[in-house]
Amino acid sequence: MTRQQVKISEIIIQKYLPIFNNTSVRHIILTSGRSSTKSSYAAIRADYQIVSDPNGSVVVLRKHHNKLRKTVYKEMLRGINRLKIPKRKFDITKSPMEITYKKTGATIYFSGSDGIDDTKGIIDEDKPIKLVILDELTEFFDDGEGEDELQNIEATFIRGNSSGFQMIYLYNPPKNPNAAVNQWCRKMEKRPDCIHIHTDYRDVPPEWLGPDLIESAEMMKELDEKQFRWVWLGESIGVDELIYYMFSDRHKTRPVKKTYRLIGIGVDYGQQNATTYQPFGLDIYNKKLEGLTEYYYSGRDEGKQKSPSEYAQDFIKLTDTLHEQYSCNVFYVFIDPSAKGLSEEIKRAVARRHYSISIKDADNTVALGISRVQKCLTYGIITVSPDQENLIEEFGLYEYDKDILNRGKEQPVKTNDHCMDALRYLVMGLWSKIKYFLPAAEREEKAG
Repeated sequence: MTRQQVKISEIIIQKYLPIFNNTSVRHIILTSGRSSTKSSYAAIRADYQIVSDPNGSVVVLRKHHNKLRKTVYKEMLRGINRLKIPKRKFDITKSPMEITYKKTGATIYFSGSDGIDDTKGIIDEDKPIKLVILDELTEFFDDGEGEDELQNIEATFIRGNSSGFQMIYLYNPPKNPNAAVNQWCRKMEKRPDCIHIHTDYRDVPPEWLGPDLIESAEMMKELDEKQFRWVWLGESIGVDELIYYMFSDRHKTRPVKKTYRLIGIGVDYGQQNATTYQPFGLDIYNKKLEGLTEYYYSGRDEGKQKSPSEYAQDFIKLTDTLHEQYSCNVFYVFIDPSAKGLSEEIKRAVARRHYSISIKDADNTVALGISRVQKCLTYGIITVSPDQENLIEEFGLYEYDKDILNRGKEQPVKTNDHCMDALRYLVMGLWSKIKYFLPAAEREEKAG
């Protein structure tokens, strides 16, 4: 390339240089921790492909089509800037998502795996696919058919190629070494046509990352070295049976603030099982989510089951007390999505209150919710009142199913989880606010 004389060695890290022009290897697996630049590498490699090879196009796949635009599509546009090629030399469209080099017509196509047939229909047979990039590979195993799906993708796009066809797989390894994608990777490593390169942020020039990001990594290393090894170094560290192993006495403290502008309440409801309300005050100034008290009632343990209307009256007594004690006029309530009857009873009961209660169905995405609670605990964002006795007890009991864990899946045991579910609902519901209490690198922008 002759435009402004960009040196590839100046825009990709040293570990990736040997593979950049090596098209003799069929499969390239790139794994990493956070901020390793593997996504940047894949984008530069894809953009370079269509400007350097007039007869070879690219397909970029994620398992879910709706995640393409804000991730890999945006990264490919950044790659053009890094190569210092004027964007006017490309036709760039969003519907369909395509990037075409005008001079040759070679194109980068974007598709979700479920829509491969649509992608095949628009590919020009005169410009066969030379490069397939699979981003967030773990999703193909968690939500798809895993190895069988990858083999079908290869068979789909290798047609028409006499040589030079290549597939690049990107993922951050799951914690569990027995996860299906990790087992697939170990199997692929034995093939002569496969290269596996693992990187982490320490392989990247510090000036590319900036001091804030490096400080975030070092902060996590100090707070929770095991989590650091997974998040930042990309090691499959194994999964503790105890889910919130990082919870300790440092999280137990009475609330600091005397008033709150917003109190969030996580609600888990059971007919025979326990019903619990877990209220937390949002302290924006000190960047804390502070546990206040708890309501916990088990019909099985007490020998008398309460009706939804009785639970609703208990809920109103709780919010009346919190309103008086903390001068709070705004409550956000996140209720177990299966508890429609309780939700309706509470809505009726709060109708005439002189403070505001907003009731929402809780987001019951378990794995993501657990991950977010873990982050909040690691960085000390969540504190728990000593009055939340059942919540504290469950922190020490909430575990993954060991048998399923050994088979590569993380599934919590469905006991000792009522307060844990309520807390997870609350963190998911308030995430748009509390994520800003975390270091910037922990706010779930796309990793590396």
